[in-house]
Amino acid sequence: MDLVPALEEPLKKVLGPPTAKVMAEHLGLHTVGDLLHHYPRRYEERGQLTHLADLPMDEHVTVVAQVADARLHTFASSKAPRGKGQRLEVTITDGSGRLQLVFFGNGVHKPHKELLPGTRAMFSGKVSLFNRRLQLAHPAYELLRSDTDETVETWAGALIPIYPATAKLESWKIGKAIQTVLPSALEAVDPLPDSLREGRGLVPLPEALLKIHRPHTKADIEDARVRLKWDEAFVLQVALARRRHADSQLPAVPRRPAPDGLLSAFDDRLPFTLTEGQLKVSKEIFDDLATSHPMHRLLQGEVGSGKTLVALRAMLAVVDAGGQAAMLAPTEVLAQQHHRSVVEMMGNLAEGGMLGGVEDATKVVLLTGSMGAAGRRQALLDLVTGEAGIVIGTHALIEDKVQFHDLGLVVVDEQHRFGVEQRDALRGKGKQPPHLLVMTATPIPRTVAMTVFGDLETSVLDQLPAGRSPIASHVVPAADKPHFLARAWDRVREEVEGGHQAYVVCPRIGDEDDDPKKAKKAQKAAPEDEAEKRPPLAVLEVADQLARGPLTGLRVEVLYGRMPPDDKDAVMRRFAAGDTDVLVATTVIEVGVNVPNATAMVIMDADRFGVSQLHQLRGRVGRGSAPGLCLLVSEMPEASPARQRLAAVAATLDGFELSRIDLEQRREGDVLGQAQSGARSSLRVLAVIEDEEIIAEARREAAAIVAADPELTGLPGLRTALDALLDDEREQYLEKG
Repeated sequence: MDLVPALEEPLKKVLGPPTAKVMAEHLGLHTVGDLLHHYPRRYEERGQLTHLADLPMDEHVTVVAQVADARLHTFASSKAPRGKGQRLEVTITDGSGRLQLVFFGNGVHKPHKELLPGTRAMFSGKVSLFNRRLQLAHPAYELLRSDTDETVETWAGALIPIYPATAKLESWKIGKAIQTVLPSALEAVDPLPDSLREGRGLVPLPEALLKIHRPHTKADIEDARVRLKWDEAFVLQVALARRRHADSQLPAVPRRPAPDGLLSAFDDRLPFTLTEGQLKVSKEIFDDLATSHPMHRLLQGEVGSGKTLVALRAMLAVVDAGGQAAMLAPTEVLAQQHHRSVVEMMGNLAEGGMLGGVEDATKVVLLTGSMGAAGRRQALLDLVTGEAGIVIGTHALIEDKVQFHDLGLVVVDEQHRFGVEQRDALRGKGKQPPHLLVMTATPIPRTVAMTVFGDLETSVLDQLPAGRSPIASHVVPAADKPHFLARAWDRVREEVEGGHQAYVVCPRIGDEDDDPKKAKKAQKAAPEDEAEKRPPLAVLEVADQLARGPLTGLRVEVLYGRMPPDDKDAVMRRFAAGDTDVLVATTVIEVGVNVPNATAMVIMDADRFGVSQLHQLRGRVGRGSAPGLCLLVSEMPEASPARQRLAAVAATLDGFELSRIDLEQRREGDVLGQAQSGARSSLRVLAVIEDEEIIAEARREAAAIVAADPELTGLPGLRTALDALLDDEREQYLEKG
């Protein structure tokens, strides 16, 4: 069934080309339906003024307030040398605070006449700081006159909806446009099956749309929001359930390890026993590999929980069964590191076809974009002939030239770095769809896993292997207490003198390719404090200062992403071999780098990194038997949000707890936007942390509906909503096997 014509109507026809153009360009709204789903961010009450005291800097805001006073000043300037320049300063208040508005030049006349003390209006503009006071320069405004019925009617009685707006289109103009199209809401086709809607006491969709845009009471808003949250959760979960269903219909070759083959030989030579968690997750994976449809599993593991070992055992099981396994890593450093550690763990089992290789051995090859032509040719040959059972590589694995003899398993490391398209391109290289194991060391709260990775079954490794040491984390307030920083370098020296090694991590490289303009922009973006006024600390500068200052006499080397691959590999080898005492690096060491002798890490400008990223970085130390130490250096003042974030990281080693904090602090769109590949940030009212219950229930309902009717033939309204959710790219993602 086609979308309802009234909701498909282009805004150009309804609102006129100029307004429609701004809505399309700045808000991504093209049709009447898009506009009806542009919900208010919050509501102001006529009798109650907003909190001016809580305005965010540098954001576009809409406030409702009363004019306290207005003064016109004249001044001399280059444009008005005779003192004819005019500036209107208007102070508005809301009981919680005051805010200054300024108008200049010819722009003063209209507000000077209209913004008289006692006048109430909505003001919209960008919050800036002038002389340490918050102000709005040249804000747009709309007077709220209580004497005209028209305004009261337009602004829906007592509750004024405040819409996500832009400088080009204020909230009240969006509100007026919505009033124009609101009658079309009555024609909205309801995606929820009647039984589900009635069973949960949800209002019909047309009613929800009217109530969210023109509420008469707070209960109206609540009814509408609960209903619209259900729509978002349910339609998304149906899309994911259909993908799971489609995947379960695909054929795959069952891969069962031989009883006394490569996997048994590998297990026999392990110098330690697997944790209960590793055994449990391995069993889930082996059960999936033995079925005749493709495995689709997400393996979440805390930093250092031994995911790589679990993945390697899965790859060996597939090689045992006559197939090949490919592991996709996001960076060359990580691909080389994985290759090195896999070859070390396997020993002569990785020397298939070579002298010294044992009977069950296979070949493990590396394939990256920067390999020499001869090495690359040999690797490609080993893959197409089946000589190599395991290949580890970067995006280079996805290229057309790469052919496999019989690809049975794809392992994707650090899934959040890859788009779904890349994952599918590699899966397309199997004669039949290969099994898929996706790994992430970024712990994902359950609801995000259900929302973003909802097409995958989930396994969680939350036990650390025996012998892993705890990591002590501390915040080093470099500005308040400079002697703490001096002590940090003493601690690094003590670790090195004790026979260990250390990392120092910086946000920037500091070579001529680093763009100082970008650094300047970064300073402007969040002027939280003086610390923001300088560019972030850089690897090359810090390494130089340390080698000549507090770490004189130690062997200090640098590592960053733009180094030639051979140099990077050589630096990592020297560090792994213990020939370097201190490695000063960018976040290129964030994932997968494994040097058990490294016990200390100092993260400079730690406030410039996200919570999950700090947790990842910290996981590089404490990988051996000696305890780990992580020092988070920051110049931010104690009360700042940045310092609170660092304190949270220092307080817990629980990655799942930190991922919740991270998600609460970031906009959910950031988290979901990337991972949902093309769903135009489909979550408008659903909050993945708060609405855990709705998401879990929607997932259950969706699974039941898709199991009973995979094509949704009896639910035309749901099909329509699915089509609207899935733009072309997202549709391909869900249709691909």
